Amino acid sequence: MKYVLVLADGMADEKVPSLGDKTPLQYANLPTINSLAQRGEIGKVKTIPDGMSPGSDTANLSVMGYDPKVYHTGRSPLEAVSMGIDLADTDVTFRCNLVTLSEDDFYDEKVMLDNSAGEISSEEAAILIRYINEQLGSADISFYPGVSYRHAVVWKNGSEGFKLIPPHDILDRKITDYLPKEKEIDWVLSMMRKSYELLKDHPVNISRKEKGLKPANSIWIWGEGRKPRLDSFKNKYHLEGAVISAVDLVKGIGICAGLESIDVPGATGNIHTNFDGKAMAGIDALKRGKDYVYLHVEAPDECSHQGDCSGKIRSMEIIDEKIVKPIYDYLSSQGEPFKILILPDHPTPIAIKTHTSDPVPFVLYDSTKEIYNKDNAFDEIAAEKSGMFFDAGYKLADYFLDKK
Repeated sequence: MKYVLVLADGMADEKVPSLGDKTPLQYANLPTINSLAQRGEIGKVKTIPDGMSPGSDTANLSVMGYDPKVYHTGRSPLEAVSMGIDLADTDVTFRCNLVTLSEDDFYDEKVMLDNSAGEISSEEAAILIRYINEQLGSADISFYPGVSYRHAVVWKNGSEGFKLIPPHDILDRKITDYLPKEKEIDWVLSMMRKSYELLKDHPVNISRKEKGLKPANSIWIWGEGRKPRLDSFKNKYHLEGAVISAVDLVKGIGICAGLESIDVPGATGNIHTNFDGKAMAGIDALKRGKDYVYLHVEAPDECSHQGDCSGKIRSMEIIDEKIVKPIYDYLSSQGEPFKILILPDHPTPIAIKTHTSDPVPFVLYDSTKEIYNKDNAFDEIAAEKSGMFFDAGYKLADYFLDKK
């Protein structure tokens, strides 16, 4: 049996008035996925445990088969592992976003205009993060460049347990009430303030503004954690697997679980990613003998954070056409039993531009158990009507992967 899980980040949503009171999933043209839904099982799954933040770290851990209440140690250490940073047990890591803040007012009164600095390129971002490390880094604090706007900070012999707000939770709001307040972490706010003065007139940002692009005029530090320890995926499910993602967080979960992490040229984590390349990488992994492929696509989530409804719909249609269809066609041609599971990790409603903890819809197709229900569809409403429900993501993973 071959297993492919397609995780379309943030795809679930709410009814949108401009779409005739349909959700983006209901509105989108998804012929392949909806065909699988009609011949498979649909339902809902709770990926975020009660009391935990609805982050992609928590949700992807859950969907990959790991109970976040047991294994979650923070978002940033997973990203740091993916970036090849050698972490000591006493290190505390943080996510460091490059963001766009409003240019008027004192720093603490500025507005969070964009949590991704206009989806800045990795090449431009690396120049800025290395400059920040030269100016603000120390023997205890180091900055590491990642992909696009997503970077890492490591605090040697640090402490944790702070309330640091993700920048995508405060889009279009003044940052005043969301700045770090704990005295033990004064350096975070100090560095964020200093970063604005260092970055606002940096040549990279001058060039971006001349091109009509948003400047990456501040860093935003959040999401602390320590080095994770995950049980081996192979020992857990007796499968050889691979993870495909442009997002360091998801790659880090896979690496910590012992999965092969496959890099795809041109994979960006947004709607301009290399969709074809991701599908081909998944097919190649199966050809090379992998039993399990976890293929993560970030585009719907990024569009949601930007309030881009048409982009979100288009990204889902591209996933259907350029990822799900070729993978399904390949598996169908091999004469070998297979399963495909398609779901988001969490909802990211367009109306609020951030994550929620609500259960998400899924479709599970098993080539050995084809059934037909013309009313089945891959959307929030049909999934609710199905009555099938898993109260934890790792329980759906166990069901999908035939764990006894």
